[in-house]
Amino acid sequence: MPHEATLNELVGETIIAIDTLWGGDVMNPSGTGRFIADCWFSAQPLPPAYWHPSAALLRASGGVSGPEVDRAAVTEYLAAVDLPRSLAALASEAAAIGGLRGRYLSGLTECIGVMWALVLELLGQGPAVPYEQCVRTVTGRPPGPSDPAPLRQRVEHLLADRGYRAGGDRELVDAVSAWRRDRKVPRGSIETLAGMCIAELDRLTAANVVPHLPAPLHDVPRANIRFLPIEDAWFSGSMNYLGHARHADGRPAYEATYEINAALEISEPEFWQLVSHEVVPGHVTTFAYLQDLHWRGQVGFEASVLTMNTRAATLFEGIANNAILMAYGVNGVDDLPDPELQIGVSLALLQDAAKNQASYLTWHEQRPADEVAPILRRDYLVSEERADKLSGAWARHPLLGRMYLPAYRAGTDLVARLRREHPPERLLPVLFGCAGLVDATTIEDALHGHA
Repeated sequence: MPHEATLNELVGETIIAIDTLWGGDVMNPSGTGRFIADCWFSAQPLPPAYWHPSAALLRASGGVSGPEVDRAAVTEYLAAVDLPRSLAALASEAAAIGGLRGRYLSGLTECIGVMWALVLELLGQGPAVPYEQCVRTVTGRPPGPSDPAPLRQRVEHLLADRGYRAGGDRELVDAVSAWRRDRKVPRGSIETLAGMCIAELDRLTAANVVPHLPAPLHDVPRANIRFLPIEDAWFSGSMNYLGHARHADGRPAYEATYEINAALEISEPEFWQLVSHEVVPGHVTTFAYLQDLHWRGQVGFEASVLTMNTRAATLFEGIANNAILMAYGVNGVDDLPDPELQIGVSLALLQDAAKNQASYLTWHEQRPADEVAPILRRDYLVSEERADKLSGAWARHPLLGRMYLPAYRAGTDLVARLRREHPPERLLPVLFGCAGLVDATTIEDALHGHA
């Protein structure tokens, strides 16, 4: 068995190396600078892979997916940072550790291995990575199209009850647009509304989630976050979990920011779902609980450097998309107390189904962006702004389009099924890491007590 410090160094070096190759900077406070490594809230020093002089050049140029690849910097970086060696060593250590932790680390290694294969593909030094391999590795299941029909029918029915009647696809798109327009969140109201949403969702979480968790997590701040509007973002928003601040006694402050696209067209009910997804009891709560578990020595270092495009990220997106249901203590959208909120949540879930569809149409069916965008707009009822971003900047990205976009639907379906099959007192502690760090393919082993 490896010494824990040696294992931690290996995990850090491997993650930061792949993150740097793709242009990421885990220490950048903004989502515009982060990429694969989502956080680094441990006290462990950043590895040599972060500090090598060529790393700064790669981060500045956007790495291998930037507009102009700095091939000299890539060559220099790979000469100094032996990522294949780190991957092989981490895979070997994961096998030696075994159990849930070993399988988590093994899955992490597999996902980074695919990201490395995609680097070689982009550099012209390796074959094209099959789409199915990308999706299976990150989600644990094969790729497939989304089915928007059930959610569309719910939205159409609820809108009709509110006077927004539709007799066909075009009319339904127009009805949703009118509903959104009538409830649109004004740009100047974002911070105030976010505060109201966070307070109420935290109250609901305290009532319906926290009682099912171990006592040490009860007083962990679940929503220490600031909302920051940003201009011209290619994403709808970015939750940046920082986790660097400490109180006088050394305890973390569990702080985060959320950068929201100032051009985002969103209704107030959809905004409630967004806050539950990004903040409480979604991403910020999930990361805060994991930081607390790490600070108390309950989970390993890998829980402090969480990563996108991995099986853990698939699970985290599933938690976030089910977060508003968990807050209200219900299993289905139809059980939410307010029909307006039901519409907002249904539209948000349609948007995440659209993410999977954008990926599938782009990479499996090889459809161009100008064909994909109208399909997302018509069938998934997303705004024009979202249809454009999802079919373009997201879907056509060589990594996000093939690995991250399918993770949303896969994680959502997984967590929804687990919530139907297991009572909250059994599921929630495992979901939030109290049985050890789990991902989309190991959580069921943890639930059934398989070490």
